[in-house]
Amino acid sequence: MASRTGAPKDAWAIDHQAHLNLLIAAQEAGVSHFVQLSAICVQKPVLEFQHAKLAFETALMASGVNYSIVRPTAFFKSLSGQIARVQRGKPFLIFGDGTLTSCKPISDNDLAAYLVECLEDERRWNRVLPIGGPGDAITPRRQGEFLFALLGRPPLFRSVPLLLLDGIVGALDIAARVAPRLSEKAELARIGRYYATESMLWLNPENGRYDSAATPSTGEETLFDYYRSVIAGDQAPERGDHAVF
Repeated sequence: MASRTGAPKDAWAIDHQAHLNLLIAAQEAGVSHFVQLSAICVQKPVLEFQHAKLAFETALMASGVNYSIVRPTAFFKSLSGQIARVQRGKPFLIFGDGTLTSCKPISDNDLAAYLVECLEDERRWNRVLPIGGPGDAITPRRQGEFLFALLGRPPLFRSVPLLLLDGIVGALDIAARVAPRLSEKAELARIGRYYATESMLWLNPENGRYDSAATPSTGEETLFDYYRSVIAGDQAPERGDHAVF
């Protein structure tokens, strides 16, 4: 389970309270192992949904139930929003130069298999498990370059300056003081800026740097395999609130 947008009200209702309700029900039913789907971004918590997820992780670890807390990197559906845009001849949007962040995307199938295997693999019991998909970490610029190559077109990028995001966040923060109803939009803007500036990789607690090589990998499907299938005619999944663009 996860909140759809990460907005504070939904985050604490779903990422925390609904999970607590499920944990209580699991304990009452005699469930011996609880596998939680968390997120790798909680390593550097500055957003409400991250704090909500961490609060449940803490409760789960203290519950006495065997647990596996799985923190995956980016999902394919979250990185598919610009496929149609590029097909229409529009530029691929990047923040800065497109190399500020990177991730090791994981497919739904590979993640599902990993979650199920947690029930039987004792090496994954009572542990926090960051996990990514196969292959090297991929920057947004590399994603765009691959899409253009698939389509046989020269790369065309449009850079969105981070100062623009900072301005939007700052303006909404100020406006929310006068109109509290805007506080949710301000948090959504902060979420957007977070994903524009933070990599979805394992964070080394000793030096505070993201480490691609130390981010565990699993599965066989790559983001580029997925791009090929969509370009070849397979229908992309409904992204809903996973959309970035």
